[in-house]
Amino acid sequence: MLDVIEDIRNEFKIKLTDNLEKEVIAFLNAQGGNVFIGVDDTGRVVGLNLDVDLLQRTIKDRIKDNIMPSTIGLYDVVVLDFEGKKYIKIIVARGVEKPYYLKGMGMTPESCFMRVGSAVQSMPYDIINNTFAKRVRNSLKKIEAPEQDLTFTQLKIYYEEKKVIVNDNFLKQLGFFTKDGLYNMNAFLLSDNNDIPIRFGKYSGTQATDLIENEDFGCCSIVKAAKSMLEKLKIENKIYTKVEYPERKEIEMFDFDAVREAVINAIVHNDWANGYAPKVEMFSDRLVVSSNGGIQDSVTEEDFLKGFSLPKNPELMKVFRDLELVEQMGTGIIRILKSYSKQSFEFFPNFIRVSFPFKKNKFNKFNIIESGDKVNLSITQQEIVRLISDNPKITQKELARHLDITVRAIQKNIKSLIDLEIIKRIGSDRKGKWHIC
Repeated sequence: MLDVIEDIRNEFKIKLTDNLEKEVIAFLNAQGGNVFIGVDDTGRVVGLNLDVDLLQRTIKDRIKDNIMPSTIGLYDVVVLDFEGKKYIKIIVARGVEKPYYLKGMGMTPESCFMRVGSAVQSMPYDIINNTFAKRVRNSLKKIEAPEQDLTFTQLKIYYEEKKVIVNDNFLKQLGFFTKDGLYNMNAFLLSDNNDIPIRFGKYSGTQATDLIENEDFGCCSIVKAAKSMLEKLKIENKIYTKVEYPERKEIEMFDFDAVREAVINAIVHNDWANGYAPKVEMFSDRLVVSSNGGIQDSVTEEDFLKGFSLPKNPELMKVFRDLELVEQMGTGIIRILKSYSKQSFEFFPNFIRVSFPFKKNKFNKFNIIESGDKVNLSITQQEIVRLISDNPKITQKELARHLDITVRAIQKNIKSLIDLEIIKRIGSDRKGKWHIC
């Protein structure tokens, strides 16, 4: 049995039916929700005997091709497994350009639908007209980019790495143009060069007074900026380590997976239309991720913390999901709450802030015990071991760049680690790799 019931947010279907588009439209025109296929009315998973991968593609095509306005970035279709039985979950967000309707039929009660309790009903003309009048008109796809001489080399490389064919229609499929054929703000944000910085600030104390480090990761594709910011946070995340025979004990200063979700959410859901970028600040006792724009109208804080929210920038969401920086819509908040409390979130009219208190080192010292003898490692040596663990093929130059010290200092510390039999080199200097003993 699933741990949800059929209600205003959830719809159960034993198999794929001709009414799929109506169900999706109803959720788009309401507050979003989920359609489960392969589940009976009681919430029991009965499973699907069909080719689920083919069914998944069919569902994606039907939603994309049969619903207007564009649903790009507003839905996700995932295959799940419960006790060996496969079923499909369609995650639908609240739409940004209501009312949604069946393609080719116009905005009429016969093609516009809404969710009433656990049922789908036709939308009356008066609601259709009122909803259309309130339609969001400042979405990024409608805002002309401040520059039109844009290139997308880095973005295309990211897509090609995911085995996606990049053709002449690539940019249009991503929604990079206004109705007038000009590049829009989505294109600007994902282009190789822009003037939008995403800042990292580090302070010596608990207040934003004594700034000791300030670094910009923007002015490039926000995908590249996101990756660079996450790499920086990996380095900043101290790992308190104690290796004793026969096991290794580790404590991260902060839960990197949770912070990763917060950073990606801040970038994807930021209110870019106002010209402000998200920022990450590191204090002596916590890490803080802030994004501009509060939670959406008609979405409560409770809804938000349950994963129900409107993707402010659906085209950006699609790109980040295509590149596997986002797994499923609505799961980022849930992942954060697995490690941190709801009190980590602060909501303001114009921004959202998430704070991650640092975990304390439970070990008196960073130490490694080898053959009964205790060996204390310096902070630099600990960082070298961690970076080698993350990437055994990392070069000495890369280590020096990550730790902001000279190659000669790296060589000296590596020699000490080798002499202590903590690490060793396997293979040649050029093609070999590091191994943690």
